[in-house]
Amino acid sequence: KGNLFDDFQVGQVFEHHWGRTLNEGDNTLFSTLTLSYNPLYFNAPYARAHGHRKIVINPMLVFVTVFGLSVEDLSEAGGLFLGVDNLTFHRRIYPGATLVARSTVEDKRESQSRPDSGIVTWHTEGHLAEGDKGLVVDFRRSNLIPKRGTAK
Repeated sequence: KGNLFDDFQVGQVFEHHWGRTLNEGDNTLFSTLTLSYNPLYFNAPYARAHGHRKIVINPMLVFVTVFGLSVEDLSEAGGLFLGVDNLTFHRRIYPGATLVARSTVEDKRESQSRPDSGIVTWHTEGHLAEGDKGLVVDFRRSNLIPKRGTAK
């Protein structure tokens, strides 16, 4: 499954076909499991007192959800995850929001240390699926991706 190094071209755009609606339970569970005890994420009166109409979805849940939406198209074939750069949160979202993702291949190069792989860098954006469809989060990430004929 997934694409190999040879399949990617700089400028290629992937509209990731799954979206994900985040609910209050997702947010509370994620925030609790990651010890994110900011009351904005689980206390409605506190959130309202700080100018929000209801609890706020934990931004790290937003990030990992958008990242996860991209995996099937970008890195499911395997290879080492090399990191995320320029992670930017553009707006807060609330329970019931549905996120969709799009990624663009920004760079592709041969690996100097692993001749059976190459390094691909993508720019991924997470948008709201409804309403103004505004940008919620974006980031760049890179993976070491196997070349065709070398994937195990």
